[in-house]
Formats: sequence, C-alpha cells, structure tokens
Amino acid sequence: MTENIKASIKHEVSLSMKEGNKFRTTTLRLVVSAFQVEEISKKEELNDKECIEILEKMIKQRKDSISQFESAGREELSKKEKDEILIIQEFMPEQLSVEEIDILVKKVISETNAESMKDMGKVMGVLKELTSGKADAGYISSEVKKALS
Repeated sequence: MTENIKASIKHEVSLSMKEGNKFRTTTLRLVVSAFQVEEISKKEELNDKECIEILEKMIKQRKDSISQFESAGREELSKKEKDEILIIQEFMPEQLSVEEIDILVKKVISETNAESMKDMGKVMGVLKELTSGKADAGYISSEVKKALS
C-alpha cells in the first residue's frame, strides 16, 4: 500500500458512497471513527502501526461477538459481523501462513535461547514485534506453548 492506511480507508469511504454500498460505507465509517477517537485521546495523528492495532482490536471484538451470536442462535447478526471483518481485513497487511509462523517461532526460540515456559514472555515479546498485524497473537501464543513444553 503506497498511501497510509487512514487515507486509504477515507478514500474507500467516498468510493463506497458513490457506489451506493451502504453496508461498506457504514463499516468503513466505523473504522474512521475509531481512528478519530484514538487521535483525540492521544492528541496526535496515528501512524500506520497504530491504525493496524486498532483494526486488529476491531476484528477481535467482532470475532468475540460472532461466537456470542452463534451460541445464541443469531445467525443473521453473526453474518453481519463476519462481513464487517472481511471489509476491515482488506486494510491489514498480508497475513503470515501457518508454515511461516512455525518457522518464525522456531527461529525466535533458538535466537532467545528459550528452553521452558519461563521464557515464553521474551519469545512472545520478539514475536509480537515481528508479526504485528500479520498474524493472530492467540495462535502464535499457542504455537510457542507447544514448542516450549
């Protein structure tokens, strides 16, 4: 992506308005609004890394909602959340594959000389920096636990 994430999303809002795609417009406006709330609280512009963190948080919230809606038998609400996730994910960096994550986990464990669960914190710290926005932290954590136990 050549332009920054925030500008890209704002551009997509205007495109979706012109196309008359109300659902996409509403979802993207939610994202822009989340960015603005964070900028107001920080009193400064967000960089791409901070935007990605907000997008990750929005996706996580929607995944939590999906599990609650599905357990309550509310498939129509679950589908809406899934559709919102698909739109939000368009602006995320390309996700790492399972194989790439496995290689990274092994590499970081080796580099940090991690030997047991006591070392999980330092391994996760390094991995978080390497995979920010590119992989699910919960999945990475489970892979590190498997490798260290």
